Amino acid sequence: MMLEFLKPVDGSLKSSDSPSRNCWVNVETPTDSEIQLVKSLVNVPDDVFSSLQDADELARLDKYDNFLLLIVKIPTNRTAIQELEYNTVPLGIIINESNFITICFFSNEVIEGIKRKSINSSKRIRLTLKILFASTRTYQKYLKQINRKSHLVQKDLETSLKNEELVKLLTLENSLVYFSTALRSNDVLIEKLSKNKVFTRFEEDRELLEDLAIENKQAVEVTKIYANILSGTMDAFASIISNNLNIVMKFLTTVTILLMIPTLIASIYGMNIDLPFQSDQNAFFMVMLFSVLLSLSGLLLFWRRQLL
Repeated sequence: MMLEFLKPVDGSLKSSDSPSRNCWVNVETPTDSEIQLVKSLVNVPDDVFSSLQDADELARLDKYDNFLLLIVKIPTNRTAIQELEYNTVPLGIIINESNFITICFFSNEVIEGIKRKSINSSKRIRLTLKILFASTRTYQKYLKQINRKSHLVQKDLETSLKNEELVKLLTLENSLVYFSTALRSNDVLIEKLSKNKVFTRFEEDRELLEDLAIENKQAVEVTKIYANILSGTMDAFASIISNNLNIVMKFLTTVTILLMIPTLIASIYGMNIDLPFQSDQNAFFMVMLFSVLLSLSGLLLFWRRQLL
């Protein structure tokens, strides 16, 4: 839970106890009282907060009577959502004539990174674009981490071939699916911003939008490549595990058949009827020798047909 007011002072952001004109109001995992405070600054409808609480909400741009709303999909790690190690969450950006407000119901790295930079919150459009740019860079950072972790899991999978490693790969693949969906949603949003006069009024903003579009498209392509590689890897290792299981089952079946030969002979000679060699004092050794010879013959036959 965090509500902070950040003012531009000498090229950096300084915390303040109360909101003022051109300050940045940052709200993270807000309480009900903090939500009411935001509503007192800008008359935000309740459905906006409901949308921001939905982790599956897509990026969009909405214009209201007294403010402009951007919902951006930003990446987050396990500290925010426990189901996946990497996931995406919505970040709301509210812009009006007096304030710049960011609202996120989940902890994230994007806003924390932006606050440490030299930012002028009075240039609200440029600050919005820089947040989008920081989000894309964070995506790229997490994508590299996912790629490294997938390689480590693959090395473990080559030696252990257990389902646990496949589950880890599946988790990473699911994260890439969420990344891909979010990045494509952001890409549509960036295209809308590039056609909006508010975001293309100044040359520096236009250049930043162009760079942002390029970076986001690169992230989309990298996500697609990693997802395809990971999917193919999972299919390959799943086939290897299945093949190894077939080899084990084939070996056990062969051993069972070979053991059935002496078992069958012993069962026959265990019947209470007249049997060959039953009066011979060497009958036991003859039967055992016969059983061993038949088992060795079966073993030789399986070996020649590569069934072992």
